[in-house]
Amino acid sequence: MCDDGDGDSTADVEWVELDLLESDGIETALQDIDVVVHAATAPTGDSEAVDVEGTERLLDAADQAGVSNFVYPSIVGIDEIPFSYYEHKLAAERAVEQSDVPHTVLRATQFHSFIDELLGMIATSPVWPLPTTFQIQPVAAEEVADALVEHVTPEASGRLDPFGGPVVRSLGELARAYREKRDLRRAILRLPLPGGMAKAFRAGHATCPDRALGSVTWEAWLEERYGATEVATSNPTGSAI
Repeated sequence: MCDDGDGDSTADVEWVELDLLESDGIETALQDIDVVVHAATAPTGDSEAVDVEGTERLLDAADQAGVSNFVYPSIVGIDEIPFSYYEHKLAAERAVEQSDVPHTVLRATQFHSFIDELLGMIATSPVWPLPTTFQIQPVAAEEVADALVEHVTPEASGRLDPFGGPVVRSLGELARAYREKRDLRRAILRLPLPGGMAKAFRAGHATCPDRALGSVTWEAWLEERYGATEVATSNPTGSAI
């Protein structure tokens, strides 16, 4: 992306469509390209086809095109949490690191927007059953993007240290802050999920407290996302103000 001097940073951007599933357009898209930032993923779709097989196809094309840096954003804890999407992200990550293409890999904790999306799915329910003891370290996507941009260079950096949000919180704490910001009077009930995935989240394997590099807290993100909460009150005459 280039700035043409008039403040329009998109003037020299060329959009090229490609299909990771069918290999359509990949070679054309990588012609004369030095750096690839591979952010395509399918957390709610066929993640094996997109994240694993699609990544392998893209790596093969990048190798043939002589790409000097294959930048791959990944997720903290994918090697410790038994969840199919994470397992596919880990397989893709390993494909990147085992490829002959020079690479840069950055793992990050869950985005604020992801937590917001999850809570938004139950926001209208009268009761919120949640695994409240899950340990989460939400981070602003913009801060992770800024960290990635620093390494979008012709020189690959290999595996970077992970990037986490400013503080580790329980999902229950995050849900209560969300409920308060949106002025939602809902009961939050602890949902004791069984299994290895839930155990890993409770143990904090999705966090990296020693790499709390983000500065935007959950409450600050909610304030920016939803603004000040407006609550209707009434004056002595009974009319709303």
